[in-house]
Amino acid sequence: MSRNSSSIFSNTRQRNGGRYLLLSILVIVLDQITKYWCVGNIDYNTRGIEVLPFFNLVHVYNYGAAFSMFADWGGVQRYVLSGIALFMALVFVIMLLRTKASLKGHCIAYALFIGGAIGNLIDRLMHGYVVDFLLFYLKDEQGNITWAYPAFNVADIAVCVGAFLMVVLAFFSKAK
Repeated sequence: MSRNSSSIFSNTRQRNGGRYLLLSILVIVLDQITKYWCVGNIDYNTRGIEVLPFFNLVHVYNYGAAFSMFADWGGVQRYVLSGIALFMALVFVIMLLRTKASLKGHCIAYALFIGGAIGNLIDRLMHGYVVDFLLFYLKDEQGNITWAYPAFNVADIAVCVGAFLMVVLAFFSKAK
């Protein structure tokens, strides 16, 4: 093969971020396994299992979006939020497939977002709610909980980390 034909193939055969979909699948599997464990081992709507003095594993349901927004929409939120999650996951799959694999940070951010969105989408479609189980809180001297961050799950972590990474990359990345 001549030098020119070799360089033509190397320039046109750039890999996209498709292989990062394996990270999305890992997030989905980890999310579903942890939710399954939670439902099978922790009583619903209790203080659950104290792991640290400020962190419990609990078993609660979120019928809405982040921080239970839209939970009082009378059931329609299941379909609205599922549609949004499906649309966003598809948008990020397309973005991932159009991104060069060499842009690892971008690919990881998109893959995390996809995995998290689909992890919670599965819950919404199967149950009508999302299972949350990670609860951070503060106690007073008497041991009463005075503040608690809304419970969340692995999918929520993936979406937040993916979104944070996208923001950081938007500010500091030289990629277009």
